[in-house]
Amino acid sequence: MTTNTGEAMQPLIAGNWKMHGLASRLGEIEAVSVSIRARPIYADVLICPPATLLARAVQAAAGSIAIGGQDCDCESTGAFTGDISAEMLKDTGACAVIVGHSERRQRHGETDAMVAAKVTAAWRAGLLAIVCIGESEAQRLAGKALTVCGDQIAGSLPAVMASSAVAIGYEPLWAIGSGSMPSPEEITQMHQHIRQCLVAHWGAAGKLVRILYGGSVKPSNAREILALPEVGGALVGGESLEAMDFETICRSVPPA
Repeated sequence: MTTNTGEAMQPLIAGNWKMHGLASRLGEIEAVSVSIRARPIYADVLICPPATLLARAVQAAAGSIAIGGQDCDCESTGAFTGDISAEMLKDTGACAVIVGHSERRQRHGETDAMVAAKVTAAWRAGLLAIVCIGESEAQRLAGKALTVCGDQIAGSLPAVMASSAVAIGYEPLWAIGSGSMPSPEEITQMHQHIRQCLVAHWGAAGKLVRILYGGSVKPSNAREILALPEVGGALVGGESLEAMDFETICRSVPPA
C-alpha cells in the first residue's frame, strides 16, 4: 500500500467487514485479489476482516490487497484479556487498522483521547491508522456537523506523529447502513473542512492525508462520490463483503 509522501495521493478503498465473515468467506478476498492482478486499478485496496481471519486473509490476498484490523489496544502487551495490540495485528501481516469507528465510540464508550492513544499505538507498530469521525443526525440538523467533526479531529490525532501514517474516515453516523447519505455538496463541504482542520493540525503535511468517505457507499453511487473534491477514497461497509460489489466500487476510481 502506498504512503502519502508525494504530491499525488493514490486513493484508498477500504472495506470494513465488521463482525461478519467465517473462513468460508475468504474466497471473496481471493476473488478480488485475482481480478486486480489480472487488471490493475487506480487505487490502493484494503480489507479489514474480523481478527479471527487476519492471517488467513493475508494469504488469500496474495499481496494484491492490503489487510487490516478493525481496532487495537493502545498498549503493546499486558494483562488485557480479549484485547489485541497493534503489534499483534502487524504480526499477522496486517498493515493498517481502523480506530475510533462510531460503533466503538458509541457501544464501547471510546473517547477522542482513547482514539488518539490507539493512533499512537498504530504508528508505533508501523500500521496505517484510519481514524473515523462523523456527526449524528441531530448534530447535523442543529448545524453542528462541521464543529463536531473538527473537534473529533483535534482530539483524536496526536500532536506529534507522521501524517503519512494516518487516513481520515468521515462517516456521518446517520448514513451508516441506512441507505441515506449527504448530498454531493454536503460531502464536499465536509471534506474541505476536514482538510482545513488537518492543515491547521499538521501544517503542510496535512495536505497529504487521505480523506475517505463512508456511509452507504455502493456500486451505484461510488463513481460520483469518488469524483468529488477532497474525497481520497471510500470506507465501505456491507458492500465490501461481496467480491463483485466491492470490486465495482474499487474500479470506480478514475485514472490519475
